[in-house]
Amino acid sequence: MNKSPRDQSAPAQADEFAGREQLRASSAEFRKEVIEITDGVFAAVGYSASNVILIQGDIASIIVDTSANPVDARAVMDAFGGRLVRPVRAIIYTHNHPDHSGGATVFSGNDSPEIYSHQTLVESGPEFGRGQRAGGDAFGTTLPDELFINAGTQLEYGRVTPHTREGYLPPTRTFSGESQTIEVAGVRLQLVHMPGESPENTAVWMAEKGVLIPGDDFLKSYPNLSPIRGLKLRPPEKWIASLEKMLSLDATYMVQGHMRPILGRDEVRKALTDYRDGIKTILDQTLAGIKQGKTPDELVQEVRLSDELANSPYLQEYYGSVAWAVRGIYADYVGWFDGNATNLYPLQPTERAHKMIDLAGGPAEALDRANQAVEVKEYQWAAELADFVLVLDPENVAAKEIKARALTELGERQINATARNYYLTSAQYLSKRSD
Repeated sequence: MNKSPRDQSAPAQADEFAGREQLRASSAEFRKEVIEITDGVFAAVGYSASNVILIQGDIASIIVDTSANPVDARAVMDAFGGRLVRPVRAIIYTHNHPDHSGGATVFSGNDSPEIYSHQTLVESGPEFGRGQRAGGDAFGTTLPDELFINAGTQLEYGRVTPHTREGYLPPTRTFSGESQTIEVAGVRLQLVHMPGESPENTAVWMAEKGVLIPGDDFLKSYPNLSPIRGLKLRPPEKWIASLEKMLSLDATYMVQGHMRPILGRDEVRKALTDYRDGIKTILDQTLAGIKQGKTPDELVQEVRLSDELANSPYLQEYYGSVAWAVRGIYADYVGWFDGNATNLYPLQPTERAHKMIDLAGGPAEALDRANQAVEVKEYQWAAELADFVLVLDPENVAAKEIKARALTELGERQINATARNYYLTSAQYLSKRSD
């Protein structure tokens, strides 16, 4: 059975920091470059939290996605240079995320382009999220430079330039249903509604050139089906169906919203096939386990990618996590209750903490056990022991120091950027509160 980097209870690997170093190496995906995909199609990679795609038309240009903000958009404009010919006749939003739609004013300039999207983009509200910190903590926006590596599918998000809606322009042309064909500046494009990472995600298909722009429905990472910043499950069935549609197009080039494009028909097909299968197998295994009465904790230990999929360069857990996908699918299908009657009305955290501390022999003894756990690299257990003390005494300096150390050690062993960033940022908060 495969072991995942997330399993901290698993026997130590030859290099316990291999996940961190693999994540560090993945930053090469974000090096700044304007890449010529094929004649008349260019992608600006690494200048913002998302890619910007330029399509050249007859003495005019089309922009697909606009970067995160006007500062980044101006950097992209400079990088495109003479490749971008005014006027810009159309801007296309693949979806509503701020990192894709925040720089439209710069590309629009005085050209008054039509701005295209699916109707669901206009109808969608802001993502709910968990409090004000969760998103920033997952993206590592407050981490010091020496601890920050990347944000999983982007070099950074909100650390250097703001992730605001300052440069957003609302769509002027929307479509409902499955697809719409448009012709702009002599270029024929098919806009295809392909929900997945977001409900409104729209792919752009250039049949004449074999270019597919899938938005965020494909990333070079296991998909983030259940983000830790507190969003609903991204429906895996719809995502799988969208990937099937993309495969049917038989694209030669794929220019996704993050990381470097996929070039060559065979490689595009492999990438999309791995992605579809990577979602489907986790969904199927999780649903089968639910029917057998297994709990989320049991399923997290059992559900796995095959060796072939686990080794795919397109399914490394830089951004999404198999374990989090399992938990998200479980909660979405059958709710919060895990089937154990003990958990119908569990003890309140303070009552549980009192009883656990009493079992340990008191707070000092519990913290001594937590320190011992850190020394033998049982970092998860150390953090949990420290939590019992902190529930009863939130300002206990020793408990905060132990938990901060445990979270730091856990973070340094992650391949997943959002897990790393969340662990390390949480440790930073604890350290500041200990000062």
